[in-house]
Amino acid sequence: MALSDDDLDVLLGDLESDRIERKESAGNTDKIAQAICAFANDLPGHRLPGVLFVGVRDDGTPSGLDLTDQLLQNLASFRDQGNILPPPSISVRKTELRASLSRRSSCCRATPRR
Repeated sequence: MALSDDDLDVLLGDLESDRIERKESAGNTDKIAQAICAFANDLPGHRLPGVLFVGVRDDGTPSGLDLTDQLLQNLASFRDQGNILPPPSISVRKTELRASLSRRSSCCRATPRR
C-alpha cells in the first residue's frame, strides 16, 4: 500500500501511535530498529503500514536534520541487517510535507509481514 504525500501529511499531523513514530535525529539506531520491528510485527493487527518520520520533533515540526543520501541508505539498511524479525518490508524516501512547514523529512514506511 503506497502512501501519498497527502496521506503522510495527515499522519505527520496526528499524534504518535502504534503506527506513527517521530525522531529528531537518526542517532539512536536502537530506537529506530524498535519502531521498525513494531511496525513489521503489527501486534495491534491494523494491517496498515507504520511510518517513521526522521528529522521531525515530537510536535511535528522539523528538527533541521540534514537528510543526506547516506542517511537514507542507513535507514534502508535496517531491512537487510538481520536484526529485525520478521525481516521488514521498508521503503525510505525524502519528501516535503506541509505539516512539517515545508521542510524536508524522511519517511521510513514498514509494512506488516503477516
